[in-house]
Amino acid sequence: MASKKEAWKSELYGDEVREKIEEFAEKGVDAIPEEERDKWFTRFKFWGVFQQRTGQDSYFMMRLTNANGVLEPGQLRAIGEVARDYASGPVENPEFGDAWVDLTTRQSIQLHWLELEDIPAVWEKLEAAGVSSRSAGGDTMRNITGCPVAGRDKHELVESQPLLDRFQADLRGNDALSNMPRKFNISVTGCREGCAQDSINDVGLEPAKKEVDGETVTGFNVRVGGGLGSRKPRVARDLDVFVADEERAYEVVRGFVELYHEHGNRDVRARARSRFFVDEWGTEKIRDLLQEEYVDFELRSAGENIRDEYTYNAGRPESAGKHDHVGVHEQADGDYYVGLSVAVGRLTASDAIELADIADEYGSGEVRLTRRQNPLLMDVPEEKLDDLLAEPLLGKHTPVPNPFQRGTVACTGTEFCSLALTETKARTARMLRWLRDNVDVPDDVSQLKIHYSGCTADCGQANTADIGLFGMRAQKDGEMVEAMDIGVGGGIGEDPSFVEWVRQRIPADEVPGAIASLVEAFAERREPGQTFREWVEAEGTEAVTEYCVPEETDFEAPYMHDAKQSWYPFAEDEAQSEQTVTSD
Repeated sequence: MASKKEAWKSELYGDEVREKIEEFAEKGVDAIPEEERDKWFTRFKFWGVFQQRTGQDSYFMMRLTNANGVLEPGQLRAIGEVARDYASGPVENPEFGDAWVDLTTRQSIQLHWLELEDIPAVWEKLEAAGVSSRSAGGDTMRNITGCPVAGRDKHELVESQPLLDRFQADLRGNDALSNMPRKFNISVTGCREGCAQDSINDVGLEPAKKEVDGETVTGFNVRVGGGLGSRKPRVARDLDVFVADEERAYEVVRGFVELYHEHGNRDVRARARSRFFVDEWGTEKIRDLLQEEYVDFELRSAGENIRDEYTYNAGRPESAGKHDHVGVHEQADGDYYVGLSVAVGRLTASDAIELADIADEYGSGEVRLTRRQNPLLMDVPEEKLDDLLAEPLLGKHTPVPNPFQRGTVACTGTEFCSLALTETKARTARMLRWLRDNVDVPDDVSQLKIHYSGCTADCGQANTADIGLFGMRAQKDGEMVEAMDIGVGGGIGEDPSFVEWVRQRIPADEVPGAIASLVEAFAERREPGQTFREWVEAEGTEAVTEYCVPEETDFEAPYMHDAKQSWYPFAEDEAQSEQTVTSD
């Protein structure tokens, strides 16, 4: 029997939902009958419109979409202006103030504190600049990820941006495929570093070569069924398929999308993700059915991986290759791109607008987003680099961050998410400064990947980090407080591994001390040149557990309490805050 949400989607979903959102926006959120809100808000997600957490019932988040994080000239400015004009909440964040944009781990952007009545005006402003929120959420194909410097990378192995653009236009744009069993992630990368993280996507294409008709050709190998979350992460499995051209790559991915769309589990949502589908069917059965019913050419067996070293978030030494896109890098055409480190991926509206101005002044105006919540300024001529790097904004969002800021990712947390158990962004921003000021890192270590997810859904990709944090709750001194599980040793790469959880339900005020003890042990006991992931593997989980010592420190934050019980973690007067939220 199909789930309740499947019944709602079968009645109305996809493009048709847009008209209903506009109707409700004209009448106001109160026009949505109370007993029908779950149904409508489930449908709204396809258009990137999410009601915020309980207590923020009159406010919405909007997630935007693109192909591979590419923001064309003018688009970031339009997004920043929307945030400035429409994304102001009733209470300021103590760390970030009011009105901002959040950069995500899928090369996308989220806006918060939007009112339903303003959604049509927000769409009008964004769509005039070519920015869309269609298919940005819900049970559909989400933002397609890839190498953010596709087409500019001087070491690109296989061209991928035209294929990504076609997936965006022809596959994600197909309303007949809008209603998937659950959310579905596609990645394509033709680079040598592996920055699309193919192994944690529902379907991923990675660069390969194969001899075809006596000639060695480059193309992609296909992997399926990867994903994180619910403490049941999976590495995508090899489908044993090689595709040598854009047309066949498109057809194979489309075929798997259609196969999952038709045969995926729609009865039990907890088992509906493609990773469970691949578990149950197996790659051989999926490949056979793909060949028989979904593609009209003979599938070739997998080719040879042509990456020398998979280095992006792989726990490899920096000498092996790039592990992110931060810094100044030469493009294939002789210009440069400059990757900035935005702490926890949050840009104020004014910073976003200023960044767009800087992109215009020093480069082509194009900005690209990475899977590590960072922006790239593209197409900067060499003669303009020094002036660009001297811009005051690049002192704040720097291309030369300290190792803690450079490696850290944080999800939305209890500030807006109903699933999260802890506040994430503001706490992490302050923790980064505390770690910078109190913990020494070896000179040859440029980054430590610390990923913080406010719950086990793992939007912050904690499973893939050097140090992964899951939001929890725990008792301390007789009170319920925010807490975290601590894991170590995760990473993507030729040999993907997920973190081993070494400490559970550590009160939030003891976590910075625990991280400090881990990093200090790493610095003292590592072999020369050893990365954190390599050190964890060498030491073993049991030993590393002993090194991870939770303790109170002088770290302070104004939100150590159990914020899950508050409508907003930073609201001081609960009664006044409730009145503010419901006054609309």
